[in-house]
Amino acid sequence: MKTPVKAVILAVSIFLGWSAWNGVNALLSARPAAILVEEQGGSTMAPQIKKNPEDLKKTLTPEQYRVMFQCGTEPAFSGVYNDFWEKGEYHCAACEALLFKSETKVEHGTGWPSFSDPAAKDTLVFLEDRSFGMVRTEVRCAYCGAHLGHVFDDGPSPTGRHYCVNSAALTFKKTGAERTKNSTSAPAAAGRSASSAPIAAGTEIATFAAGCFWGVEDKFIKLPGVVETVVGYTGGHTKNPSYRDVCSDKTGHAESVRVTFIPSLISYEDLVQAFFTFHDPTQLNRQGPDVGTQYRSVIFYHSEDQKAKAQVIKAEFDASGRFRKSIVTEIVPASEFTKAEEYHQKYIQKKK
Repeated sequence: MKTPVKAVILAVSIFLGWSAWNGVNALLSARPAAILVEEQGGSTMAPQIKKNPEDLKKTLTPEQYRVMFQCGTEPAFSGVYNDFWEKGEYHCAACEALLFKSETKVEHGTGWPSFSDPAAKDTLVFLEDRSFGMVRTEVRCAYCGAHLGHVFDDGPSPTGRHYCVNSAALTFKKTGAERTKNSTSAPAAAGRSASSAPIAAGTEIATFAAGCFWGVEDKFIKLPGVVETVVGYTGGHTKNPSYRDVCSDKTGHAESVRVTFIPSLISYEDLVQAFFTFHDPTQLNRQGPDVGTQYRSVIFYHSEDQKAKAQVIKAEFDASGRFRKSIVTEIVPASEFTKAEEYHQKYIQKKK
């Protein structure tokens, strides 16, 4: 073949390849995130709920963690919710916030669960994604920041949107089943105060805050002599707060664990000593990556005897040299305790 002919063929091939790529890029591209936020609602703000990656790895499967917190993508047509049409709600697999409803689920033929509209306008975060040489709009959970998928402008009427979501990022709940959220996308208030819960004969109550209550509860419940644990919110000024309220860092409440124990099997001093080993009590208003007053270190005493014992043990730990910095744990009177939403109770045990 003559050189000029080869050159023409090569040029045509390059042109066709370039055109095909641009066509695919145009098909897969979505409008910038700012436009979607303005038109659709939603946010480009940072997530409200921040969880330690190690805690997430304990509660999520490796595939869920890869998809949701390493921006992975499950293979097309492999997800459990791709060809799934039961009536109900789709929640975030990491924080259980309500994301989508079955009424807006559509068959798009892409191989991933597809929705035309979110459950509420503030339930999603939109971010510009320029990976793989394309310009797309990534969709994340507004509450924990988990990667869900992408949104495109090739959806059905009336929204014209196509939310293409990984099954691994979702948890399905049937309509009519007991709900763990309110009618919007945020975790709902428990609606019940646990401060006046009856105490079984021969047991006592202790209350602690040491960061995210999922892990703290899981540690306390494993101690011999502890018969029950309840996670909730206390130490603040907002009446009957929800998880979302507390995560705003404006309620004054701390994520706390109320421990019911048998003193003949485990003493209050034993619990306080364990408390100081469960977390870093020198960190002010945080535990690791979880930042805010809701994650502060607190011992909420229920009697003057508990107060005195907690003060002695705190002083002993402070003087022991165990920590490089001074302990900042507060020792304050126990106040009204609002039980957290049911999905928070024994969270780590439920996920095992």
